[in-house]
Amino acid sequence: MKKELLVATALATSLGIAPAINAASATFSGHLRNGVEGEDKDDTSDESHSAKQQAAFAVSVSETTDSGIKISGSYDLSNESDGSTDPSGLTLTFTDGSKLDLIEAGNAYASKLASVPGATGEQGVSSGTANSAPSGLTYANTSDSVGFEWHSAADFGGVEGLKVGLSASFGDDGDASTTSTSENAYSVGISYVSTAGDTTITVGGGYISAADSSGSSLNDKANSSAVALSAVTGNLTLGAGFAGGDYIRSNAGGTSTSSANEVDDVSVSTIGAKYVSGDITFAVNRVDSDADDKTINTTTDSDNDSFEATNASISYTVAPGVSAIVGFKDSTSTNEGSNTTAKSGTAWYVGALISF
Repeated sequence: MKKELLVATALATSLGIAPAINAASATFSGHLRNGVEGEDKDDTSDESHSAKQQAAFAVSVSETTDSGIKISGSYDLSNESDGSTDPSGLTLTFTDGSKLDLIEAGNAYASKLASVPGATGEQGVSSGTANSAPSGLTYANTSDSVGFEWHSAADFGGVEGLKVGLSASFGDDGDASTTSTSENAYSVGISYVSTAGDTTITVGGGYISAADSSGSSLNDKANSSAVALSAVTGNLTLGAGFAGGDYIRSNAGGTSTSSANEVDDVSVSTIGAKYVSGDITFAVNRVDSDADDKTINTTTDSDNDSFEATNASISYTVAPGVSAIVGFKDSTSTNEGSNTTAKSGTAWYVGALISF
């Protein structure tokens, strides 16, 4: 009998059927988003309608060593209908509360930004592939997948509410003269949380510097900074942020073979507000940005690109994990100093979000 048990155990192991007691802990999460969007673009009097169906499913795994170090990772089975598996890197969480992300680690300048409230929903007219003016503060968030990001524990250096981060990644030299990827990237970030009466204030931001793998580019892949602030008082959240610098926009024509653009004098600002009243959440956000772009390896300058948008939504919690959403957005896209009417206009969205 003992021999039979040993043979059975060896066979199960060889087939990859290890005992459950040896497996790391796993959890899963995701959402299903279904709705209808309407768009009224400035170049036509006819409004278009389309269904918006998106889903996401992610698995997280983790285990803690005998020394207390937590090792964790995750992967997407699907993310907003992309239909592909996307593994993340590894995260080591140490006993003092600090963390180290390895492989596809990200950048400290982006991860330490304070959160500015934004509207929910799938409403919006695309700004177009020719417009290099960014729509968010983290437009320069670029790095190679080989790298790390270190997050300090809370109250870094004995300062209550202070956290810092450092990151680096290391690329290669493989690009042609008109395309672009990140070479070596380095960034630093800082976050500080304080209270003033009943208000919790968070200030965060940082700086990123990344080299470009194309020998023809004049710009760095990224040379930019960002800062954001949020204030929470009861059910009301207010936020604002600003980012600026220079960067290189990959595949500026929208395809993998398109020339990249050198983008100078970037300026993007955003403000937002969110208010929660029982099961109802009101949110509004405003974005304004400008940039000056030209194709890599050219000297031709151009007029500025710009983008501005006002986005608002109302969400109602129908049941735990289920929300009904109504959203509206008004945006204007300007390319080379001229309004792109086919990429400007208003949009509305009515849908539902089911999360688990």
